[in-house]
Amino acid sequence: MRNQPKYHLFKNTSYALAGLKDILQNESSFKIEILLALVLIPFILYIDASIVEKSLLFITLMGVLIAETINSSIERVVDLVTLEHHEMAKRAKDVGSTVVFLSITLFVIIWSALLYNIYL
Repeated sequence: MRNQPKYHLFKNTSYALAGLKDILQNESSFKIEILLALVLIPFILYIDASIVEKSLLFITLMGVLIAETINSSIERVVDLVTLEHHEMAKRAKDVGSTVVFLSITLFVIIWSALLYNIYL
């Protein structure tokens, strides 16, 4: 049996906000991506595009933030286990970085295609 407390909306929300605060304080990549999101979200609302197109732009933008959060989680767990260089630790961190890379690639492809379609 897992040692896990019962679900409680307010406690779980406070855990999520604590994690958000921590990643904002400690991860420079996440700070940059949040700033990018703060610039691009108003742009999404402003452009003349369908709700589906705007949704795709928003989803891919949020996907980058989600991927960065997953990567940070992987890095912290690996660092908890060992701070020494270990090939498996490196591989785990590299896979986490791949998640971010793939999300950014998807972001660039979708944004390029949709903006091309909208403005040209």
